[in-house]
Amino acid sequence: MTNASSSESPGQVQQPRPPRAAARGMRIAMWSGPRNISTAMMRSWGSRPDTFVSDEPFYAYYLKKTGRQHPGADEVIAKHETDWQVIIDHLTGPIPEGKAIWYQKHMAHHMLPEISRGWFDQMVHCFLIRDPRDMLISLHKTIPNPTLADTGLPQQSEIFEDVRRRTGIVPPVLDAREVLANPPGMLRLLCKALGVEFREEMLRWEKGPRPTDGVWGKHWYAAVEDSTRFGTYKPKAEPMPSSVHGLYKSCLGIYQRLMGFRLTMSR
Repeated sequence: MTNASSSESPGQVQQPRPPRAAARGMRIAMWSGPRNISTAMMRSWGSRPDTFVSDEPFYAYYLKKTGRQHPGADEVIAKHETDWQVIIDHLTGPIPEGKAIWYQKHMAHHMLPEISRGWFDQMVHCFLIRDPRDMLISLHKTIPNPTLADTGLPQQSEIFEDVRRRTGIVPPVLDAREVLANPPGMLRLLCKALGVEFREEMLRWEKGPRPTDGVWGKHWYAAVEDSTRFGTYKPKAEPMPSSVHGLYKSCLGIYQRLMGFRLTMSR
């Protein structure tokens, strides 16, 4: 397992230190942005018999606080927790169903500045990134005039640096295209970096929704609900809308820097 080189010479990804809550099981915080393969990754981890998964636990708080008019926002706010302290208490409490691992799918932009981060110390963190061109083409269809904050990239970078400061290690980063090109290889690398055993069950899952999905799944998860495994990467043939060209340039530098720390197959 190696990292690609970067101008900052990040060096090899180290095994994470066990979080303080290790005696009560491992909690994995996967930080992504929108229009990524984050839901497929949640399906992958949810297929493990030893793992419980949570779906974007801060989403309802984010929508209520920001007033963003995402699809089904009112229902999300009505049916999910909107008190960030209650959410943190839950995420750091007993792992549901007596599982050994708690995989938590987080959108980085949901972590608004006022949310305390002391709970980070009870997590093992990893990051999922995607080529901003593909991401913006997809995001623009749902949010016609997205901002840099809507992409989650600056928040991912900031959380990445916060985790590095807190732990003294480089947390694992995965690029979505490379996961789709080689799901077993990249998932093995991720599991090794996290200090857990890879399970073959992570490569397949049953079609349909899950009780652990947020109520927003009906608006966002159609493709995943119809899937049974990670799909094949297909570059988007459609052009990127001219209205996001400037935003793309802002995203690209952040993405390329995080790419410098990604997990790659040994050369």
